[in-house]
Parts: sequence; C-alpha cells; structure tokens
Amino acid sequence: MKGKIIKGIGGFYYVKTTDGLIECKARGKFRHKDMKPLVGDDVEILIDNGKGVICEIHERTSELIRPTVANVTQAFVVFAIKNPDINYDLLNRFLVLCEHNNIKAIVCLNKVDLVSDEEKEFVKSKINAIGYEVLFINAKKGLGVESLKDKLDGNVTVLCGPSGAGKSTLINTLTEKYHMETGEVSDKIGRGRHTTRHSELIDVEDGYIVDTPGFSTLEVTFIEKDDLKYCFPEFEEYNNQCKFRGCLHYKEPSCAVKNAVEAGEINKYRYEFYIRTLEEINNGRKY
Repeated sequence: MKGKIIKGIGGFYYVKTTDGLIECKARGKFRHKDMKPLVGDDVEILIDNGKGVICEIHERTSELIRPTVANVTQAFVVFAIKNPDINYDLLNRFLVLCEHNNIKAIVCLNKVDLVSDEEKEFVKSKINAIGYEVLFINAKKGLGVESLKDKLDGNVTVLCGPSGAGKSTLINTLTEKYHMETGEVSDKIGRGRHTTRHSELIDVEDGYIVDTPGFSTLEVTFIEKDDLKYCFPEFEEYNNQCKFRGCLHYKEPSCAVKNAVEAGEINKYRYEFYIRTLEEINNGRKY
C-alpha cells in the first residue's frame, strides 16, 4: 500500500493512505542503510497483524536537514519584520539551504502593522533585489493569508524561520483551526520560546504544509564549497564568465562575480555573507 508520512513521533510514523491514517514502524533494514524515514516521504507499507510496517521509501526529490523534512517543493520563509528585528544573516542561511535543495523560497514578513509603509518598501526592495518574492502578512489578523493559500495548491510547503516570527500562528490561520500551541516572544531575550514539538504535514487546499520547530542557528558546513556559489541566484549569470574554471569567487584574479560586486550589480552585503559562509565551510566550523 502506498502512502505519505505526515507525522513521526518516538519511532512511530503516521502514514496517510487511501484507507486512512495508519500508524507504522520502520523495518530494520533502514537502520543498516543509515536511512531514516522522514516526514514528507512517499512510502510503501505492509499491514502485519493489524500494524503497519514501512518496507520501502521512494526516492526523495529534496531533503532538508534542519528543519528535517523530505520532498518539499517550496518554502515560506517566515520572519517578523519587527519584534524581533530581521536577522539578515539568518535569513540568508535559510535562503541558501532552500537553493541547495532546489526548493523555491518565498519570504513572508509578519507583523507588518508594526512598521511604516516606507520601512516595508525598503525591506521588500532589499530582498527583491537578490531574486526573492516578498509577501507581507499579519498572521493573527489573517492579512495576506489568501495570497499564501493560492500558492499551496500542488505543493508540499515548509514554513521555516526563527522562533517568535509567527509560524505557529500562521499555521493556525492557514488551517483555520488551533493546530499548534503558539508562544509569545520573550521580553527578556527578544526571541521566541520553542513551541512546536515535532514536524507534521497538514492537508491545506490541494497541497500540504509542514510546521517545524523554530530555531535561531543553521548549520551549512555540510554544503560542498564548490556548490555554495550555486546557492546564490544573483551569481548565476557570472559563474561561467570568470578567467579560471571552477572559480570560487574568493581570492582568484579576474573574477566576474567580484567585478560585478565592485560595479554594484551584486549586493556587497550578500557577497560578504557568501565569503563568510565559504570560510566557515573551509574551516568546518559551526555557526
């Protein structure tokens, strides 16, 4: 029987099938293959003595490590535009991971009632300039939610972003029910408390959305240094124009990307973020 894993807790996997939701365990062979079933996996299951067993995991089209979810086609990268202020390094990390996994990223800026129209446009133009769509929302009031719903059809969509950005509130609004416990931003530390305990895939419209735990750091050192440049869409037209084949756009001379930065065609801050990330990968450090 075919199905899709919509939730995994404590070694049990809940698989949606045409016969309903079936609780399953995974066969031991996956441990030997060092392959663990993930939320979002398309699987084959067998029913043994009334209990489900996952016997096959279909090939994945994408896989995120943090948050851990498979077969995602797009990401709503949710950040508060205020309270807390946008951490652009963290935003860039989410965008890099989306690009690395061939997942379309849409930046959703929550709490728009806390800023002026001028501030909204400034932030929007800054993010648009590096090639990403920006949508303004107010998750609690439902502002902008319909435009998000239109983008869910036919997709498996992950909501990711730091704690306190409003992901759980947005899930509640999108699903029109109180699905996840929501938390307030801590006045003392300016960050959200972790409120989501597990990843779960939820039916919405003609697609799925996945809620994921909020966190404030992202690991990128697993990305190969030669692959990092392909995680920056604005580098694409310059990647093959450098003097040296395989140019990392770092210390090499006659680099088209560095020339584009000097000419103002590539955002200098983004390039500097690229260099910091490249050095981090080279040194194998954790962020």
